[in-house]
Amino acid sequence: MGAVPETEPSIDAAAEVDPLPAAPNGIRTFTPRWRNSPLTDERMARLMPARALPDGPLVPEVAFGRTSPVVVEIGSGHGAAAIAFCTAHPEADLIAVEVHVPGVARMLALAEDAGVENLWVHPGDAVPFLTERVSPGSLAAVHLFFPDPWPKNKHAKRRFVQQHTLALIASRLEVGGQLLIATDIDSYAAHSRAQLAEHGRWDVVEGVRPPWRPDAGFEAKGVRAGRVVSELRATLRPL
Repeated sequence: MGAVPETEPSIDAAAEVDPLPAAPNGIRTFTPRWRNSPLTDERMARLMPARALPDGPLVPEVAFGRTSPVVVEIGSGHGAAAIAFCTAHPEADLIAVEVHVPGVARMLALAEDAGVENLWVHPGDAVPFLTERVSPGSLAAVHLFFPDPWPKNKHAKRRFVQQHTLALIASRLEVGGQLLIATDIDSYAAHSRAQLAEHGRWDVVEGVRPPWRPDAGFEAKGVRAGRVVSELRATLRPL
């Protein structure tokens, strides 16, 4: 891991963005149900400290020991895509954000086996993390691969891609930064297209699969079931 500089830079407290649309109160995009096994607890205790972020606002030079492009992956699961990105892009630092603690623990073990040094982990909800700890215009990309589709119409409000989350991501990306979305659920792809178009700050290209992303996990399951993967690459335009 990178060394911490002797002098810690700070985020400019005056760096503000326009007020963001409020998230609906009490609505979660995930279901927090799991039990930790002894193996999960052991992995978290042994491996998490080396990949945890410092408390407070994210300052890349302090957290990573260098200035580098910063990528956030939302809902990283067991970490296959995150680890593959880190292997293919050693010049960047990726923060894997995942609420499912057993998944985080497995990702930590796989990252240790892979020997990647540019993977960092936040075991929690992406929305408060981006809102409270990531400064405006500081991210090169955000990855959202195979999010929970919440397929029933009455549950559509729980899908991660909404106007308030797109506004939040847009505020944290640098101009020209990219939001990558992949899903094997046609209704979620259509929902994402509509939300991106409504937001209005994105140039969207479809069908470009990142060459580094492995065919694993939900993607492989969807393909085996005969579903087609939709790839959306949304680039942030200037205001």
